[in-house]
Amino acid sequence: MTSPIVTRFAPSPTGFLHIGGARTALFNWLYARHHGGRFLLRIEDTDRERSTDAAIQAILDGLQWLGLESDGPPVMQFSRAARHREVAEMLLAGGRAYKCYATPAELEEMRALARAEGRAPRYDGRWRDRDPREAPAGAPAAIRLKAPVTGTTVIHDQVQGDVSFANKDLDDLVLLRSDGTPTYMLAVVVDDHDMGVTDIIRGDDHLTNAARQAQIYAALDWDLPRMAHIPLIHGPDGAKLSKRHGALGVEAYRDMGFLPAALRNYLVRLGWSAGDQEFFSTDEMIAAFSLEQIGRSAARFDFVKLGHINGHYMRATPDSELMVAVKALISHLPQGALFTDAFAMGLGSRLELALPGLKERARTLVELLDNARFLYAPRPLALDAKAAALLAGPAMQEQLERCYQLLSPLATWSASTTEAVMRDFAEAHGLKLGAVAQPLRAALTGSTVSPGVFDVMMALGRDESLARLQDQFATKLP
Repeated sequence: MTSPIVTRFAPSPTGFLHIGGARTALFNWLYARHHGGRFLLRIEDTDRERSTDAAIQAILDGLQWLGLESDGPPVMQFSRAARHREVAEMLLAGGRAYKCYATPAELEEMRALARAEGRAPRYDGRWRDRDPREAPAGAPAAIRLKAPVTGTTVIHDQVQGDVSFANKDLDDLVLLRSDGTPTYMLAVVVDDHDMGVTDIIRGDDHLTNAARQAQIYAALDWDLPRMAHIPLIHGPDGAKLSKRHGALGVEAYRDMGFLPAALRNYLVRLGWSAGDQEFFSTDEMIAAFSLEQIGRSAARFDFVKLGHINGHYMRATPDSELMVAVKALISHLPQGALFTDAFAMGLGSRLELALPGLKERARTLVELLDNARFLYAPRPLALDAKAAALLAGPAMQEQLERCYQLLSPLATWSASTTEAVMRDFAEAHGLKLGAVAQPLRAALTGSTVSPGVFDVMMALGRDESLARLQDQFATKLP
């Protein structure tokens, strides 16, 4: 009977949860969910100088926002240092590792010689078969793996295929430093084994690490997890992903107004495909996900595509849920206090009424809020250049006043009743409805672009709509 699938995401808390890490976490989460297995989280905080509590919290918050819950509390790698040392000592006692007394000066001399000869720097094995009693009294010792020096180490990768490494190019790596601290290579192997990890899914920049870690597994007589090394994400120009391409923290995407479901959908399609389907619900992703459908070429990040997908999700999200997302976003925006004050003055109810029209035109929640500024703009409304030009002249002022007079007596104020009155007015004067609606839009929003003008009037309400109309003609007519 095969053991249940266990995957893990193991970020280093030296910065934010970047977009590549988020995709790796998503792939691990989907693979575990697809197979009915478990998805675990390990925080690799052994770099004590660069690891910060703020970065750890950013990783946890980013995963929570994306909806990638782990099946258990996070494992903190540094807290397991005693276990890592125990395994190093076990390898030493079993003759699979040895003490190395090479000094920093000797190691630098090896590196310099390798550079001069055009070789990759490697430890020369000088203490591999040497009697430790030859070491100077009291000299500190590192523990190194006694790695094979002939043959090859082969990684049977589920994405890359079989990848071979000549053992002569993989030196005896350090397991335990001379100060007693375990190295990353040892800690990862021990933690994955103790956590029961069956499948390691990570970036292909870890392929060389995989060969070294495979040698540690072999020395310990432990089963090697299945491995899948996925290509990295590049920018649209094919260069390594940088901040200008979108290599930002997950929280930056949240603050730009992207929905977590949309970002998940976008990330899953970066390097993975399931036919021509573009949009996936979470359940559809879980059902369809497999490693066989991951390509070997680097995926390219595209903000335009992400905006397209996010716009789709915004339009598909029920208004009540979208309002919750908008309110959650506001607390993270630099201008959040402005929106909070506006909500206190009634923006919330106006925004809910205008939301169906606003979300049709926006690609992000931030863009939606920006397009909704007319809902809480102070009177008299400032007009942009196009709106001001449209409303210029006595004829237009007279038209606005006549619209005001027709709208004022309405018993029921709604999108349908206001539209009916304005449609009758247009027909009576031989005008197209747009010739009446567009000036109304300019007077009510200060712009020539907005949701449907009758939806705008409903969202603003009777009193605010009539007051804004009056502002545009009362002071301008002779």
